[in-house]
Amino acid sequence: MSTHRFPTLAARGGAVAAALGLTLAAGAGVASAHVTANVYGDAPEKGGYGAITLRVPNEEEQAGTTKIEVTVPAEYKISSARTKPVPGWDATVEKNGSDVVTKVTWTASDGNEIPAGLDSYQEFDLQLGALPADADTIMLPTKQTYSDGTVSNWNQPQSGDAEPEHPAPVVELAAASGGHSHGAGGSHGAHGSGESAEGGHGGSGDNAEAAANATDDTARWLGGAGLLVGALGVGVGAGATLRARKAGKADS
Repeated sequence: MSTHRFPTLAARGGAVAAALGLTLAAGAGVASAHVTANVYGDAPEKGGYGAITLRVPNEEEQAGTTKIEVTVPAEYKISSARTKPVPGWDATVEKNGSDVVTKVTWTASDGNEIPAGLDSYQEFDLQLGALPADADTIMLPTKQTYSDGTVSNWNQPQSGDAEPEHPAPVVELAAASGGHSHGAGGSHGAHGSGESAEGGHGGSGDNAEAAANATDDTARWLGGAGLLVGALGVGVGAGATLRARKAGKADS
């Protein structure tokens, strides 16, 4: 049975302010951000299956993004790749002769590219597995092609604290818990290439339940705070009325 702890008013207020600040900062940075690999929920486990969301911002003023090619290093020996359908985009999965995934490509149909300019981005959901059991991270070099033929290669590994000019998307892996069969991000399904996975971001049911519980806790806290403020208001009003009555009796 899970236990939910409700923070104090000051702590909750600080958390809300921090969350708003992070949201604004993230929104302001989309235009100049590079291609990144994101995980919604717990980090995928080593040896398990992971749901990854590739976020691709457009970075050309006069051209839109028409193709995204993700290289999956063969050394990871990943045998399954599934993509969530993106309206207006076709996805393909390539494997080598050893049935190892080597590339995942999304291609936009006419009129469905990520629009030109610095204000738009698109997310592409991908599920990979089984992930390597002996690596702390996986790197997914990504090639971004624009409608005017311009190509951006996001393939540089990060060394030290300094970020390279074109960093490759990286996913951190969690230690194996010993109880995963599909890892974070849901079941792996069939191993055929080019398959699509339904559902938002490919998240697990546990992650969705945790998010729902968090939302419910917040709603209860806000409702309780509203009732408390209302009760205080009633108490103050009642006290003022009693004092006025006593004052009137004393004057008479």
